[in-house]
Amino acid sequence: MPIRIPDQLPARDILVREGVMVMDDTTALRQDIRPMQIGLLNLMPNKIKTETQIARLIGTTPLQVELTLVRIGGHKAKNTPEDHLISFYHTWDEIKHRKFDGFIITGAPIETLPFEDVTYWDELTQILDWTKTHVHSTFNICWGAMAAIWHFHGVPKYTLPKKAFGVYRHRNLAPASPYLAGFSDDFSISVSRWTEVRADDISQDMGLEVLMDSPETGLCLVAEKTCNRLYIFNHVEYDSTSLAEEYFRDVANGTPIEVPANYFPDDDPDNKPLNRWRSHAFLLFGNWINQVYQTTPYDLAEIGKHHD
Repeated sequence: MPIRIPDQLPARDILVREGVMVMDDTTALRQDIRPMQIGLLNLMPNKIKTETQIARLIGTTPLQVELTLVRIGGHKAKNTPEDHLISFYHTWDEIKHRKFDGFIITGAPIETLPFEDVTYWDELTQILDWTKTHVHSTFNICWGAMAAIWHFHGVPKYTLPKKAFGVYRHRNLAPASPYLAGFSDDFSISVSRWTEVRADDISQDMGLEVLMDSPETGLCLVAEKTCNRLYIFNHVEYDSTSLAEEYFRDVANGTPIEVPANYFPDDDPDNKPLNRWRSHAFLLFGNWINQVYQTTPYDLAEIGKHHD
């Protein structure tokens, strides 16, 4: 089934060109099924790029998905046109009465700040608490994952001596997990962060299971079964050129940065990078959507009634 997004959203044309099925409202209403309700809290500066990346991954599952774009109400975006936000985004206050089958919280380029120093930390903690009663399953990405695992479990983040930056081999630590169905024993994932969460800080009584890690960059994917939460600290959603754009931006700004590891052929930034994580990105998001579909109540009103 296709993904249902607003007709004028910039992501629509990109996804159609890539062969992702996009559904208009008229067609959606003809289908006698309840679409999956997925919310995306987009904390990234360039919201158009991020919403396209996420829509691409959830738009190729065999289920009808309706994507709702959400932003922090008290924070002004610097890299996204105001008319785009007005046209396509809801503040959390505007949608907090609703229930969602799935809710995605993105990363943000603020990871070296203490959580409490983030200008919208109070609103984000309210949103995280709200997910316990209004969301069936939450998928937290990079800084969003660090914020969520800190808020719910007190697991800290640590600043790295240098940026973890590149494409790294990862290990499948839980082949029986429904989230890793079809995964290889090892696979590549793009990494871009200045901080890390450590496995030693995760205790058995937290109800957390480590599903993926990398010998070089540590924890990657953690699942929390009782609350249907996923925490991923790396960027499976990235485009082929995302790491290159970050690298050339930092070079242009004079920010010290190394060439992303295992990314440009021959480690030469003049060479076109190869995407080696795309298939597992689709697989992970497809598995998550399928797991949500298999376990969410048909009646949205029932969501959250049995969460801890």
